[in-house]
Amino acid sequence: MSQATLIKSLHKQRQPAKIPPPTVKRFLDYLFVECGLAGSTIVAYQKDLCEFWEDVVSSEQGIAELTIQEVQQHVMNLQLRGLVVASIARRVAAIRVFLRFLRSEGQLKRDLATLLELPKKWKTIPNTIHQPEVEALLASPDPADDLYLRDRALLELLYATGMRVSEAVGLDCAQVNLKVGYLRCLGKGSKERIIPIGRAALGAVDQYLGQLRPTLSGPHSKGALFLSRTGRRLDRTNMWRLVRKYASHAGLNGKVSPHTLRHCFATHLLAGGADLRIVQELLGHADVGTTQVYLHVDEARLKEVHRLYHPRP
Repeated sequence: MSQATLIKSLHKQRQPAKIPPPTVKRFLDYLFVECGLAGSTIVAYQKDLCEFWEDVVSSEQGIAELTIQEVQQHVMNLQLRGLVVASIARRVAAIRVFLRFLRSEGQLKRDLATLLELPKKWKTIPNTIHQPEVEALLASPDPADDLYLRDRALLELLYATGMRVSEAVGLDCAQVNLKVGYLRCLGKGSKERIIPIGRAALGAVDQYLGQLRPTLSGPHSKGALFLSRTGRRLDRTNMWRLVRKYASHAGLNGKVSPHTLRHCFATHLLAGGADLRIVQELLGHADVGTTQVYLHVDEARLKEVHRLYHPRP
């Protein structure tokens, strides 16, 4: 699939993408062909860089005269618009890679990328729920519901593997090996990892595959594991709605999403004594620092226990 076709398909249900300037398009082609970045990442880069181009560069002839002051002013404008630090950091990361690309092509006289700093992000503790609440969530699908087997298998698999929602919706039947109890997952940047599946999830998925999926399957299924009523691959939005619905049924307050189950997967493993590096590999994190945030979750729980039960908190 070409980059243009990929981006077009990703934009089906979004605002029409702006046509990128030739230099930006050449950079996006480089990311797709040479770097093998995921389509969603390329779409995000296209949006951010088209905005950067309009605000700062404006023309192909203006690239050579680009200054760090102009780039920093663009970042300040993002702050004035009220964007959160995480959103600004993502845009700055895209701009830095773009500036390095321009320098490598000889279009920039100076290496501006080294002068542009990423804004400092607060380390936020991931939203998790306690194990009894997870059990209540997993038990919330109604056996009388037509799609009970699918929904139970989905919830069990999310908690058993810690997959991202994009990874779960992209899962095909061929990637799940029930005999050995493993699945093959394609994460960010199409990086493959192998994740073991627990007995409870294995049983739920086996039952779904044997009894319900054959009745849902149709010409548009294309090997997808989780199918909608119409036989198409379940999408991200529907998966989020399902988790939110069952969280409500379980009486869980607050924002519970598929990513909450990913956070719970990591937190409960580490709380049980799992090695940090193993959890990093299971989650598909490139940097162990990303995984370390789950250690803070357990520390927060210990502080809460201390506050509740110590005679002089």
